[in-house]
Amino acid sequence: MEGGERLLPKGFPKLKNDTFLRAARGEETEHTPVWCMRQAGRYLPEFRETRAAQDFFATCRSPKLCCELTLQPLRRFPLDAAIIFSDILVVPQALGMEVVMVPGKGPTFTEPLKEVEDLLKLRQKVDVTAELGYVFQAITLTRHSLEGRVPLIGFSGAPWTLMSYMIEGGGSTTMSKAKSWLYRHPEASHQLLRLLADVIIDYLVGQVAAGAQALQLFESHAGHLGPEQFQDFALPYIRDIAQAVKSKLKEEALPLVPMIIFAKDAHYALRDLANASYEVVGLDWTIRPQEARAQTGKDVTLQGNLDPCALYAPKEKIGELVKKMLEGFGTQRYIANLGHGLYPDMSPEHVGAFVEAVHAHSRHINKHS
Repeated sequence: MEGGERLLPKGFPKLKNDTFLRAARGEETEHTPVWCMRQAGRYLPEFRETRAAQDFFATCRSPKLCCELTLQPLRRFPLDAAIIFSDILVVPQALGMEVVMVPGKGPTFTEPLKEVEDLLKLRQKVDVTAELGYVFQAITLTRHSLEGRVPLIGFSGAPWTLMSYMIEGGGSTTMSKAKSWLYRHPEASHQLLRLLADVIIDYLVGQVAAGAQALQLFESHAGHLGPEQFQDFALPYIRDIAQAVKSKLKEEALPLVPMIIFAKDAHYALRDLANASYEVVGLDWTIRPQEARAQTGKDVTLQGNLDPCALYAPKEKIGELVKKMLEGFGTQRYIANLGHGLYPDMSPEHVGAFVEAVHAHSRHINKHS
């Protein structure tokens, strides 16, 4: 890739394990598929070694490094899907904003949006291939390098989550600056959300063209909104992204890949999310499986939702919690995952215990049901 020949997004190896894709489409599976958000992460010593002395966003811009980091967890665990190593904040970067990763603080915008006039500083038209082509190259290289072992998931942050970062300038416990825009500047907020949605649509379509076999939209900051604000400022764009991506994939004769929406802490919106044109609804750990099923109905697959901190428990306890989770969700139309990403201080052995428990218990349940 870098300094070598660039691989093209065609002639990909035949997929050997399609369990994740079958579950996403609602087809029967022999075992429940499992993957973890942030499975390529700092809890792996090899990840820390690969990333050492390398700037975070420089890593994101290196297709070769992104490919290596994506593959690392698959060498350790029998996961049923890979998710490309990248970051949701590459989209604000594509709009012209500068984001740096500050050690001990996290992502920081050097000049966050403060006034409505600041919207004029953003690129109004984004050529995603020019600005985010490095992600597409990483996806193509990784899809080839996976050799058909498991499907590759592409992703993006959702408009409200990206908007909140762009205004707050980084992480926030209240999102009060971003939320104040929704109350004080509703029209400008919609203008920004629309701009983000348009870029995200092209970005996700580009990921499929590059070889992504499923897509996840992260509305990580949904929990900072109440039901009314979510209805006004998040849901319309979440829905529009799914519908527009599917429409463009058809137009461009690209595969209609399954799409996952993960809106953290948005229990109040589960019914709406189940009807937002996504095949899969991701759940955090604060909702009971049976309750989620009752609210989402039978036509969507659910994904989640073990408390990530459960992985600090002894391995036997992890197995018990997985069994209980599988009994709650049922083994079909279901993808096992955590309710959020893996944390840096987690034991790789316990991550392995989680993955193996999902496979073993789901096979047992299927065999005896």
